[in-house]
Amino acid sequence: MEIGEGGGSRHGEEERRGDEEEQEKENEEDVAVEEEEEEEEEGDDEEYAIEFDEETNPLDFIEEAADGVELYQQFERLEYEALAERKRKALQDRIDRGEPSKKPRRDEFLGATMEEINEMMNFGMRRRNRSRAPKKRGRKKGSRNKFTHEVSRKIGDATLHYASGDYEEAIPLLEEVVLLAPNLPDAYHLLGLIYEAMGDRMKAINFHILAAYLSPKDPSLWKKLVSWSIEQKNSGQLMYCLKKAITADPNDVGLKFDIALLQFEMGEYKKAAESYEQILEIYPANIEARKMASKMYRKCGLPDRAISLLEDHVNLPNSKVDLNVVDLLVSLYMDKNAHNEALRHIENARLALGFEKLPASLNTKAIICHAHLGEMEPAEVFFQDIQMENSPAKGDWILEVADSFASLGQYDYAVKLYSTLEEIVGDKNGKLYLKVAQCYISMKESGKAIPFFYKALSKMEDDIAIRLTLASVLVEEGKEDETIILLSPPKSSDIAQSKPWWLNGKIKLQLAKVYRDKGMLEAFADTIFPSLRETLIIESMNQKVRPAKKLPKTVLFERAKLLGEQQPQNIFHGFKPIGTTAELAKAARAKKLLQKKASLRAERKAAAIAAGLEWQSEDSEDETPRKEIQEPPLPGLLMNMEGHQLILDLCKALASLKRYREELEIINRTLKVANNALSEEKKEELRSLGAQIAYSTGDPKHGYNYVRHIVQQHPYSNAAWNCFYKVVSRVENRFSGKFLNRMKAAWRDCVPPIVISGHHFTAISQHQAATRDYLEAYKLQPDNPLINLCASEQAPVCRPRVCISLQLFTHLRQQPGSFVQCSSGLPPSRPCNTCRCLL
Repeated sequence: MEIGEGGGSRHGEEERRGDEEEQEKENEEDVAVEEEEEEEEEGDDEEYAIEFDEETNPLDFIEEAADGVELYQQFERLEYEALAERKRKALQDRIDRGEPSKKPRRDEFLGATMEEINEMMNFGMRRRNRSRAPKKRGRKKGSRNKFTHEVSRKIGDATLHYASGDYEEAIPLLEEVVLLAPNLPDAYHLLGLIYEAMGDRMKAINFHILAAYLSPKDPSLWKKLVSWSIEQKNSGQLMYCLKKAITADPNDVGLKFDIALLQFEMGEYKKAAESYEQILEIYPANIEARKMASKMYRKCGLPDRAISLLEDHVNLPNSKVDLNVVDLLVSLYMDKNAHNEALRHIENARLALGFEKLPASLNTKAIICHAHLGEMEPAEVFFQDIQMENSPAKGDWILEVADSFASLGQYDYAVKLYSTLEEIVGDKNGKLYLKVAQCYISMKESGKAIPFFYKALSKMEDDIAIRLTLASVLVEEGKEDETIILLSPPKSSDIAQSKPWWLNGKIKLQLAKVYRDKGMLEAFADTIFPSLRETLIIESMNQKVRPAKKLPKTVLFERAKLLGEQQPQNIFHGFKPIGTTAELAKAARAKKLLQKKASLRAERKAAAIAAGLEWQSEDSEDETPRKEIQEPPLPGLLMNMEGHQLILDLCKALASLKRYREELEIINRTLKVANNALSEEKKEELRSLGAQIAYSTGDPKHGYNYVRHIVQQHPYSNAAWNCFYKVVSRVENRFSGKFLNRMKAAWRDCVPPIVISGHHFTAISQHQAATRDYLEAYKLQPDNPLINLCASEQAPVCRPRVCISLQLFTHLRQQPGSFVQCSSGLPPSRPCNTCRCLL
C-alpha cells in the first residue's frame, strides 16, 4: 500500500514537472512572438542607414544627381521604399501566422485589457517571471567595412595630396577607396572637401550627403549641409537636411528655430507651432519660442491652444511679467470677444508694474475692451493721455481705437479721434478723410460728409468707389448738376493714362441715370449706349465660350514637376516629395492623366502604322489658345431688374430721338443674350417697341418679326392686325403667306388673317383664291360690309353686281369704323378706283 502510494506520488510529480516544462515552452514561444512584434514596431521608428553592396557603385549616385534628380531626393526615395517594404513584410508575417492584419484595440475586448485576460486564463498556474534586458537597437557593431592596410594607406596619401593642393592626384585614390570600402564615410567626406576647394559646390554637397548618410549620428555634416541649402535657397533640400540634423542632435535649439521658420515660410503653421513647442520642451523659459508658437496656433485657427501656452507662462508663480506676452494674450482674448478676461490680464499687469506706467499698447487695448462692454468713460481719459505720448507708434494706437469705435457705432468718438490723428500725422493718402466721411454718412449727416469725400478724392483721384459714393450722396442732396460735373471727364483729360476713370462703365452708368432723371434724353443715350452695346456683344461672346473640360498639357506638366522626373530604370523611385496635401493630390492626378495620354497616343500610333497610314502627332491640339471669358463694361447689368428697366428706358429714348437702327440693335441683342433673365412683361415691352419701329420707319423689314409676334399673342386684336397689314403691305416678304396660312389654321374663327390673305391674292391677280378667302370670311361675318364689298368685287361682271355693290358701298359709307381696309390700304370712306368703278 505504501509502495503503491509512493509510486503514485512520484508519477504525479513527473506529470506536474512535464506540465511545467510545456508551460515554460509555451511561455517562451509567447515571448518570442512578442519580441518579434516589438521588433516590427521598433523597426518603423529606426533611422534608415544606407548600406552599399558589392554590386553598387556609389559614384553612380553623383552622376545621376547631375541628370536633374538631386541626391537627397534619391536617398529620400530609398528611405520611403525601405519603410514601405518593412511594413509590407510585417503585414505578411501577421497574415502567415493567422493573425488579423490590424491589431485589436484595447477597447475591443469588451472592457477587459490584455493583462486582465492573461491573468484570468492563467489563474491558479505558476508563471515564471520573465525579465528581459533592454533590446539593443541599430546596426550591429562590426558590420561596416573596417580599415584595411590598403584602404588606410590610400586615404592617408589622398589626405596629403589634399593638404598640398594636389586635388587631381587625390581624387583617383579616393575613388578607389570608395570601390574597396563603399560604406566608409571618410572617403566621401574628403571628396566633398576637395570639390568644395575646387569650387564645384554641387558635387561637394552630394559627397557630403553620402558621408552624412553613412554616419547619420554625426550632426556636423548635416549642419554644414543645412548652411549650404540656405545659400542655395533650396527649400526641399533644406527641410530634409534640417530633419536629419535634428535627428542627429535633438537638443540643438538653433536647428529647431530654423525648421520652424522654414515651415512658417511654407505656410505650414501648425507644424511650425509644434516645432516651437519642441523648443519649449528643452527650454521652457524661452519666451520667444512661446510667443512664436502662440502666433502660429493663432494663424492656423487654434486660439485656445495659443492661449494655453501663454497662460502657462503668465500663471507661473514669482515669474517676471513679460509685457509682450501679456499683450499677445490680451489680443487673443479680444479675438474671441472675451473682453472681461482681457481686462483681467491688463489689470494684473498694471498691479505687477506697481508705480510704473502701463504701456500705451495695453492701455489702448483696455480702452477698446471697455468700449465693447459699453463703458465709454475711459475713452475721455484716453483722449487726454494720448496727447502726452511721444511714441512713434502713437498714430497706430489712435487709429486702432478709432476704428474700433467706428465698428461699434460710436461715430462721434471715432470722428474726434480721426481728426486728432489728422492733426498729428496728417493724411497723405486720403484714407482718414474717407473714414470721417463714412462716419458722417452712418450718422445720417450727408452734408458734412461731402467736403471730406472731396478731400479724399483729391488724394485718390482714380478711386472709382469714392467717386460713385460721393455721386450718390450728391444726388440724395439734390445736387444733380454738381454730380454731372463730378462724373464727367475733366476738361484737361490725361490721355496718357492706361484706363482713365471717366471711361469706367460704372461711372458712365451712374452719369446716365442722372441724365435720365433730369430728362436729358440725348445725353442719356449718348452716355450709356456705347457701354451697353459693348456689354451685350461681350456677353454674347461669353455665352459661346465652352468651359474647359480638361487641362492643357502645359499645366499638367507643370503640376507633375512636383513629383520629380520619372526614371523607371532607376532604383530610386517612389519617394514622397515636399508639398502641401492639395499640391501633391493635383500632381498625382496630373501624372496619371499624362500617363493615360501617353498610352492612348502609343495605341493610336501603333494602329495607324499597322493600317499603313502616316502617323500625325496630336501634341499640338492641347496647345491651341482657348477663348477666355471677358469682363463687360457693365457687369451684372443683365441680371437685375434695374438693368432691365434701364435698357427699356434707353430704347424709348432712342425711339423719341428717331434713332431706330440703334434702338432695334439693342432690342435684338437684349432678347438674344438676356432671354432667360428677362421677365415676360419686359420681353413683351421690348417686342412692342420693335413693332413700333417697324410701323414708324420707311424700311420696316427689320421689325417684321416683332409685328408677327404681336398678332400671334393677340390674334383677335383689330389694331394688331392693322399694324401687321401696314407693315406687310410695304415689305416684300415671301414668308408672310405661309405665316397667314398657319394663323388661319390655328385660329379658324379669326377673320382678319383670312381677309388679308384675300388681299394678297387680289394683289397678285389670283382672283379665284381671293374669292375663296373672302367667301370664308363672309361665312364667319356675313354682315360685315367690307367683306361683302371684297366678295362682290371678285364676282362676274353683270348688272345685278352693280346694284349690289352700290347698296354695299352706300351701307359702307354709313359705317366708316370698319376694321379692315380695302386692298389698296385706303379707308372705306375713300374707296379706291377699283371700288369706285363699281358705281
